[in-house]
Amino acid sequence: MNYFSSDFKLGILGGGQLGKMLLFDTRKFDIQTYVLDPSDEAPSRMACNKFFKGDLMDFETVYNFGKQVDVLTFEIELVNLDALEKLENEGKKVYPSPKTLKLIQNKGIQKDFYIKNNIPTAPFKRYATLKELVVDLVEANIQLPFVWKCTEFGYDGNGVKIIRQTSDLENLPNVECIAETMVPFKNELAVIVCRNPQGEIRTYPVVEMEFHPEANQVEYVICPARIDKKVADEARLIALNVSQQFNHVGLLAVEMFQTQNDEILVNEVAPRPHNSGHYSIEASYTSQFENHLRAIMDLPLGNTESKVAGIMVNLVGAEGFSGDVTYKNIETILGWNGVTPHIYGKKQTRPFRKMGHVTIVNEDMAEARRIAEDVKNTIKVIS
Repeated sequence: MNYFSSDFKLGILGGGQLGKMLLFDTRKFDIQTYVLDPSDEAPSRMACNKFFKGDLMDFETVYNFGKQVDVLTFEIELVNLDALEKLENEGKKVYPSPKTLKLIQNKGIQKDFYIKNNIPTAPFKRYATLKELVVDLVEANIQLPFVWKCTEFGYDGNGVKIIRQTSDLENLPNVECIAETMVPFKNELAVIVCRNPQGEIRTYPVVEMEFHPEANQVEYVICPARIDKKVADEARLIALNVSQQFNHVGLLAVEMFQTQNDEILVNEVAPRPHNSGHYSIEASYTSQFENHLRAIMDLPLGNTESKVAGIMVNLVGAEGFSGDVTYKNIETILGWNGVTPHIYGKKQTRPFRKMGHVTIVNEDMAEARRIAEDVKNTIKVIS
């Protein structure tokens, strides 16, 4: 199929920042794009050929949208699976496949999949409701502390909570959930795997994540991770295995824990471009977004190695500010070498909302990390 400067149409479900960054590469290649998103102010709106407003969980909306395009992909997992399955059964190319998404969308099913396929993961128990979990806790069948996760609709630290005492369970929704053993880990790591329908597969270098202590959001993504080569090689091998077991096409971000004794445990996966791969736009030979496109169009995959050390700083809304967004001191950081801001185009800020990111590239990792700290302390997302 001729994808470039042709009648070929790529459909993207979701019009957030991931879609916007994916569209940068579709423009580079002159590929027609259709985007579906529930918001009139979706960041992707400015960069696609045709924008459709609609509910991503509504069967008819997703099905009718998918009928109009040649290949369908998504930048958010919360989409109507039945519509995707019907489209695929009718011969539409949907990547990643709804079969893969079905195993990932629900965290309980995802965790069961790891156990079934001998993929190392933290011990856990599944519960149909929060009430069932509370009963189990009262009867001392599970031990404090543990990590509570709702199985569906969680994102960016929402739907995840560390439970240190019984009262921490108050005000949580009475939904299906899992209680996961807390892993005393050295590092949180991630590996992005890229795979096309022919089975060509590549991994990006292991990245290390530094988290905000309160918001449970990533503050810095550091590539390459500052870990032993043996541990990094093991993480990449496990990520490759996870990808092949899921039989996924496109990008798969595999988030992991490195335990105190250097065991690698898979935390969870995301079948799409991912926050942990944003550094690749500036630091890699081929960005995660370009490789996602190459994969879903069954083209040869690009080089996933890094040209230089890269660190990404998430730009999130400052506490105490809600309303029309202002980026304070952005001109200052633009004056620094190797610093590139990405503003997502969300007009309204609120505390901890992801509004953009900044990539810092440098030959010297320590220097990149120092500049990243300066960036974090300088730029402010306020209203």
